[in-house]
Amino acid sequence: MISIGIDLGGTNIKAALVDHKKGFLQTTSIPTHADLGKEHVFDRIALAVKDLVEEHNADPIGVGMGLPGMVSLDRKTVKNPPNLPGWKVENVADEIFKRTGYKCVIENDANLAALGSAHFGKGKAFNSFIMVTLGTGVGGGIIIDKKIYRGTTGMAGELGHVIINYHGPLSNSNTRGGIEAYLGQRFLSRFAADTIRQNPENSLYSKFHKNFDKLEPVDLYHAAEDGNELGIDILRQAGEKLGYAIVNYVHILDIRKIVVSGGVAKAGRWLLQPAEETALKYLMPPFREEFEIIDESLGNDAALLGAASLAFEELR
Repeated sequence: MISIGIDLGGTNIKAALVDHKKGFLQTTSIPTHADLGKEHVFDRIALAVKDLVEEHNADPIGVGMGLPGMVSLDRKTVKNPPNLPGWKVENVADEIFKRTGYKCVIENDANLAALGSAHFGKGKAFNSFIMVTLGTGVGGGIIIDKKIYRGTTGMAGELGHVIINYHGPLSNSNTRGGIEAYLGQRFLSRFAADTIRQNPENSLYSKFHKNFDKLEPVDLYHAAEDGNELGIDILRQAGEKLGYAIVNYVHILDIRKIVVSGGVAKAGRWLLQPAEETALKYLMPPFREEFEIIDESLGNDAALLGAASLAFEELR
């Protein structure tokens, strides 16, 4: 059984032909050209689908698509997705069907990263887990009995907007101190830059003081690996904040396995070990049993595999 997975971003459209057992058969990526409007983007998605099908003479069961934003319970409509200018409330599934002839189901991209992990990644070992995606923002998905938990309207799993400090920094949340304000890539880089400016004797200052815009979490990882105490401390503080958020997730959902993915997660043990230590410290004792934080190695492929997996679930 074969399906097509689409990962729609503001910059690129990633597409793949996926076998339900073997995984990727073919992948491709084309620019989104989001600034040219939604009709143009729908045409671009259709082009990617057409090229994959024709190149492999394939007969997919349909299209699964991940995209930013809040998706309706019937998995057809998205509301106000970020980074896609001019999109408001769009029936994406119908637009793709009109252009390709293939049935289409859509889902929030972070939810699909969780589903991809459940079928092809580290999450395959668990019936239930919480995926936390640490990228430009902080997202996530909740897997219960191998299925995405979607809430009453399809919009559950906005893990980045869990508030851990009402007086904390701003992010994309409607109030201060959401976990995204500490671990979203640009917010973590902002905090790191402010801290490094206060330590001009540190090698990180020497490297970035002329252009802190180039500072990324992976640079903090390399500094930590080299024994830079300031880099280690910045990542430790971020990891502790993640640990506080995870305490909330576990106490509410009674799910003990946390799978972490995304660019910021490349900070590895310097971020995840403090997160695990903090969570174990503040979780109520019964919730510590079988608690574990796991680093997902699929990276950005998780959402693409999850999109294809959604098609297998919904369209076969």
